[in-house]
Amino acid sequence: MPDTPPLEGTAAQLVAAGLKLFGRKGFAATSTREIAAEAGTNVASIAYHFGGKDGLRRACGAEVARQIGRVLGDAAPTPPQSTDAAIRQMEAILRAMTAFVAGSRASDDLTAFMLREAGEGGPVLDAVYGTLIDPMHRRFCALWATATGQEAESEATRLIVFSLIGQVLYFRVGRPIVTRRMGWDAIDAAEAGRIADILVANLHSILARERLS
Repeated sequence: MPDTPPLEGTAAQLVAAGLKLFGRKGFAATSTREIAAEAGTNVASIAYHFGGKDGLRRACGAEVARQIGRVLGDAAPTPPQSTDAAIRQMEAILRAMTAFVAGSRASDDLTAFMLREAGEGGPVLDAVYGTLIDPMHRRFCALWATATGQEAESEATRLIVFSLIGQVLYFRVGRPIVTRRMGWDAIDAAEAGRIADILVANLHSILARERLS
């Protein structure tokens, strides 16, 4: 997964503005003038740093991959050497994803941007799939294989891993519904921790079932 340094200065401000506006309005409906105004700079700076609006869009995708890749890399930095180590890494990934995706407002613009790109089938989706989503999924599948003895690339393993990751994403996409039903003002660190406890328990339930099958 990506291990690139963060952007700085005007370039970073433009990417932050792009993530926010592309995620909220869509690529086509967002003007370069709006992006520049949000970033507190001039329109020409978009061409200077990224070659234009399309280049900025790609840079936004790279920033999504960088930030999420860093979170997941910190959770599972090295290949596990045992079944228990693989399980601990899966637990760490679920907790890190829940804290970042569901429990942190810092990820809101990234998540909205990627949901928009996925919905529109934008070109950024292919890039982020190749640099982040596919490697991340394969890595989790390999952990699952180490923990269960099943084939890493079997259909069942790939679907189970999607189901585990999908639980985390629901708590971001469905945040307004969850907070309303739970009577929470927001999903902050404490609430994210309780969610993560349940997702980890779900992981262990599925592990127990699959080890018996």
